[in-house]
Amino acid sequence: MTAVPTHRLIEAKVPRYTSYPTAPHFHDGVTSRMVAGWIGALAADEAISLYLHIPFCDRLCWFCACHTKQTLRYGPVSDYLATLHSEIILLGRHLSGRGIVRAIHLGGGSPTMIRPDDLQSLFQQLHANLTIAADASVSVEIDPNDMDEALLDALARVGTTRASLGIQDFDPRVQKAINREQGFEITRDIVDGLRARGVGSVNLDLLYGLPFQTVATLGKTIDLSLSLRPDRVAIFGYAHVPWFKKHQTMIDEAALPDPDSRLEQAQSAAALIRKAGYQPIGIDHFALPTDSLAIAARKGRLTRNFQGYTDDPCETLIGLGPSSISRFREGYAQNTPSTGEYSRLIEAGSLAIARGLSLSEDDRLRGWVIERLMCDFGFSSIALRNTFGESAEPILREAAMLAQVSPHFVADDGGFSIKRESRLFARSIAAHFDTYLNTEKARHSAAI
Repeated sequence: MTAVPTHRLIEAKVPRYTSYPTAPHFHDGVTSRMVAGWIGALAADEAISLYLHIPFCDRLCWFCACHTKQTLRYGPVSDYLATLHSEIILLGRHLSGRGIVRAIHLGGGSPTMIRPDDLQSLFQQLHANLTIAADASVSVEIDPNDMDEALLDALARVGTTRASLGIQDFDPRVQKAINREQGFEITRDIVDGLRARGVGSVNLDLLYGLPFQTVATLGKTIDLSLSLRPDRVAIFGYAHVPWFKKHQTMIDEAALPDPDSRLEQAQSAAALIRKAGYQPIGIDHFALPTDSLAIAARKGRLTRNFQGYTDDPCETLIGLGPSSISRFREGYAQNTPSTGEYSRLIEAGSLAIARGLSLSEDDRLRGWVIERLMCDFGFSSIALRNTFGESAEPILREAAMLAQVSPHFVADDGGFSIKRESRLFARSIAAHFDTYLNTEKARHSAAI
């Protein structure tokens, strides 16, 4: 095993590790019948997180790699919501009273395309068919351009506890280049409206590596964003994957920053956010020290799922809607991404599972190591042995070999860790423990 040069770590196309194994390795051997059995095996008091996918936007942002489609009519959204109601009822039947929902997350697409009355009806359906904890967290991804007073009121009525606002960048030239024009004043007014209605946590999503971005323009965006004093900030690197998302061909590749410029943007942005008093969380999140995410990170309780870093302790995540992914102890399951096929299956009384992956013991072990590297930048040998017994020994030997040759990864007291100055490369270091990265398909899909 040889050391990987720093520039290769920066340029490496490796997974974001929101799961392990990652989604490109899912296959059609996981069926609706199998997943129904996994649901049926849940304990009566199983803590469950729900993810509801809304696969529509009223404009198509060219940088986006989400499973979504543009529509200027509400009819397709209304029809889709009717099917989503049916899936909730179907899930309730499979659970048969088992499980307690402790977290609900609405993502997309643009969940804020949903009209206020329909949003309330959706939550009424959830409460009618599932056991929802009285203190369940409710988080919603928001496009500020969709918002008005009535929708702000509806978000408050359904119990929203955290809102995540997509900003990306406030620079007009960058916004035009990615088809995401959004003024600072609109964003500020929505943040103020959420807080006035008691939404306790506000997250802002930013991107670096966009066309025409520079360290200076990104710095101005960060200054404007931090003037709103968000509870959390996430800053992600733009992944240019036009072979996967054709609308990204609308972005002028010549205007994209090179790898060295991307690194400079990432480091400069992180320094500005830290200087403003935010605690770094993992590789791309920041939070005020009093925020629950920061507290979880300090206490070693930070986890990672398909929504990124979270303090959600639920082992079971159930995804609803097309393309949504569920996580059970037995494995992962993903709904079909086609809204038409999804509707056909649900209305026929079947779960809409298209593919997934059953976890082996080695998958669980490596997944544990990768999650700890992504969350804590290291792991304890004792904790690994306590969790997996003798099965831990081969991966500990791998870690020891890597520590001998890598300038970024070291053996320390009782375990292994990524050097502080190398934490930006956590994904590439975690990839050393990924046994699925040997196929051409994985390399092709790694940026997704």
